[in-house]
Amino acid sequence: MKTVLAAASMAVAGMAQAADIAVLASPAMKDAYLELVPRFEQARGHKVTTTWAGTADIMKRMQAGEAYDVVIAASNSLDELTDTGRLVAGSRKDLVRSGVGVTVRVGAPKPDISTAEAVKRAVLAAKSVGISTGPSGVYMSGLFERMGIAEQVKPKLKVPPSGAQIAELVAKGDIELGFQQVSEIVHVKGAVLVGPLPAEIQRITVFAGAVHAGGQEPDAARELLEFLGSGEHAPLLQKHGLQPGAPAPY
Repeated sequence: MKTVLAAASMAVAGMAQAADIAVLASPAMKDAYLELVPRFEQARGHKVTTTWAGTADIMKRMQAGEAYDVVIAASNSLDELTDTGRLVAGSRKDLVRSGVGVTVRVGAPKPDISTAEAVKRAVLAAKSVGISTGPSGVYMSGLFERMGIAEQVKPKLKVPPSGAQIAELVAKGDIELGFQQVSEIVHVKGAVLVGPLPAEIQRITVFAGAVHAGGQEPDAARELLEFLGSGEHAPLLQKHGLQPGAPAPY
């Protein structure tokens, strides 16, 4: 009887320690995240509820005072939120690294993107070009400026609202040539990844997570971040067009 009671007490204690973790996350690592979180929940007994939002929307939600336990976004955005006191200083955990990729509709000719000059020609030849409002889109907008083609691209440039998936719009035929994080292209049906930008103009973005200053479960939040950032997940991340958060060649 004592053994049964002890086991029951341990079970109750375990249940008491289980937490409901609220996460606000960028879709950049969504496919990998959706594989990893159930493993975390099973291993730790916590429940994770996730709200997906583009970078611009994440920043608006934070400025509006919304509270979560964990925020996952581009590292520079998290640093800004930490500086303004919305995230806990020192809690940032680098999770994944992602490069910018190029996408066209399945069946469409694949443009040459082997060099910066080839990318420039492909952009000028496309009837429409799509970029996001997130880190990849901000970078591409600046790249068009540096290439000296911003004015030529402007009439055919499509920038959908925050959180939109460029590859999905490419698959629908709304955009001919799209640019977004590789991880947001590789699994979209109807679109194909032409490849990452060539090294000479590639931009790697680190997506990280941090504990929200107004969160209810800071300890469980840190557990989740440690789990997501574990190096053991490298093969899974690579399957989804990502690399581990620790600096490494793309």
